[in-house]
Amino acid sequence: MDSISLLTQSQEFLAFLDGWMEELADQPGEEVFRQPERCAIISVDVINGFCAFGVLSSPRVGAIAAPIAALFERAWAAGVRQIILTQDTHEPDAVEFAQFPPHCVRGTPESEPVDQFKALPFFDRLIQMPKNSIHSGLNTGLNEWIAAHPQVDTFVVVGDCTDLCTYQLAMHLRLDANARQLQRRVILPTDCVDTYDRPVDVAREQGGLPHPADLLHAVFLYHMALNGVEVVRRIA
Repeated sequence: MDSISLLTQSQEFLAFLDGWMEELADQPGEEVFRQPERCAIISVDVINGFCAFGVLSSPRVGAIAAPIAALFERAWAAGVRQIILTQDTHEPDAVEFAQFPPHCVRGTPESEPVDQFKALPFFDRLIQMPKNSIHSGLNTGLNEWIAAHPQVDTFVVVGDCTDLCTYQLAMHLRLDANARQLQRRVILPTDCVDTYDRPVDVAREQGGLPHPADLLHAVFLYHMALNGVEVVRRIA
């Protein structure tokens, strides 16, 4: 398939995808948090190195910090006490640095949660889990936490990036439930998720690969929905 035919054949789907994004509905918080002991929120990589400063920081990713903090407050007020922060906390010689520039090294400010989280009055009761890859379920303790809390069957996933760490987390939760025949909801509110943008011209000038944020954000949200993740506009 040549590039012209790919562009041509994609037009119908891209139009559909644009409409699908526009039609996403809100999910009432009263319903999501109705049984707070059965609900957990997992936030991935809402840390300084992606939201505030550093080589991989992004303004559009940083913009999700405030909505996520507000969601935490609403959930906490409803009685939810299972809020987990999985966070890049890389070894100085992380193997991942072959794919991405060095970032969020253990013990540096980049690996710390954003100020919006630290300002929450219950911040010290949030569960922080360091991770050394884009996958929150590998060598982090998350799977052990899930096993120790079998009553939790609703997971709200938030964070960055849509097509990287957030995608890996949501799909891990969904596919783990499928594989083990578990009734589990995985809900992803799009106002609390985003990815970074790297235009083609910038990539050509600086080297490396481009990263069209709007397209990849939409495509990966759709792919998660295709696999049973409940993608909603927001938890209202």
